[in-house]
Amino acid sequence: MKSTSAVAKVNNPKTVRAWCMYDWANSVYSLVITSAIFPVYYKAVAVTADGSDDIPFLGFTVKNSVLYSYALSVSFLIVAAMLPLLSGISDYTGRKKQFMKMFVFIGSFSCMGLYFFTGIETLWWGLLCSVMASIGYSGSLVFYDAFLPEIVSEDRYDEVSARGYSMGYYGSVILMVACLVLVLNYSAFGFRTEGAATRFSFLLVGIWWILFSLVSFNVLPQQVYRGRSENIWTKGYQEVMKVFRSLKNTPDLKRFLTSFFFYNMGVQTVMYLATLFGTDVLNLPSEKLIATILHAFALSFMIVCWIVVCFAAYFINHELQFYALATVVGMIMGGIQSLSRATYAKLIPENTIDHASYFSFYDVTYNLSIVFGTFSYGLINQLTGSMRNSALALAVYFVIGLIVLNQIKSTDISSPKSISH
Repeated sequence: MKSTSAVAKVNNPKTVRAWCMYDWANSVYSLVITSAIFPVYYKAVAVTADGSDDIPFLGFTVKNSVLYSYALSVSFLIVAAMLPLLSGISDYTGRKKQFMKMFVFIGSFSCMGLYFFTGIETLWWGLLCSVMASIGYSGSLVFYDAFLPEIVSEDRYDEVSARGYSMGYYGSVILMVACLVLVLNYSAFGFRTEGAATRFSFLLVGIWWILFSLVSFNVLPQQVYRGRSENIWTKGYQEVMKVFRSLKNTPDLKRFLTSFFFYNMGVQTVMYLATLFGTDVLNLPSEKLIATILHAFALSFMIVCWIVVCFAAYFINHELQFYALATVVGMIMGGIQSLSRATYAKLIPENTIDHASYFSFYDVTYNLSIVFGTFSYGLINQLTGSMRNSALALAVYFVIGLIVLNQIKSTDISSPKSISH
């Protein structure tokens, strides 16, 4: 059922700004916790007393980078399993914003909890908080993304989606610079050690995430679409299965999701584990790895770029080569994510009202691709003893994604169609 208030909010500048502001709020997690400072900190403190990277965990001895890869896989597997339930509830009760808030609090407070991760003696706490932060971040995005086709007309999907990612980069870089200054000049700010300043930066991420999310929550509509009163506990899974079955009637959507699954395996794994590559393969010092993160068309062109990146990662041997590669990653990361989200929104069948279910399916695909990507990266690293081989596997994922993507024949991606509001 559509509400009349929803009609008035379509393309409303204030609503669009509020939606984009959530990218500003949450992207600090992606940059500071996911890509830059936390992985470096984790590698520095998750070591044995004699400085070994081979650490004991649950009765096993495992390399700390492999354990981190597996922890990420677990977090995204949990999210993939629970999202159909939550998105179904949100669609049929009109509570997108409430569930989005819940995940924001889970994620932000987990980031703050990383302040108490001080070394191998608190390794379990550090892994728990990193897993919960990942769940909070990923869980909030399914409800955030589901607002897009409900607050703007389809001809503005690309523009608004890209604007959101741009806001995210601006916001995350601002806090990243602040954290970088704090960590590299810790004594000037009254911290006894670099580690203490680093842990304080995790607190700043959580606070930033919550505070700027309030801007979005105060403006985004409380309810846009609301379904009939049904069994909401199973309806979400039924709706996702309905989306899955509908793919046989929407071949281009099916091809896109297949392509997305493979190339996103590569994109997200690079984002989550590139810093560990720098420490394990090139033995770069932490301060240079943190600074590197700041160097930051079409999907087909971007995937080709990612293929080149992965093959290049296998052959690099010097610090300057790593910096150049990191710069390329920074340039193409946001573009491929923004285009993916907007392209999927365009391929959703006309007159769809259960957007959360469709975006739940998209986000289940997104999260499962990260599960396979991070797990395979860690497994190959564990079996072969080299992250270079893991990088080659990522290149294969991109190649598969590119091949499938080029089989899409629909003109809907480039020719906006109007939808009823």
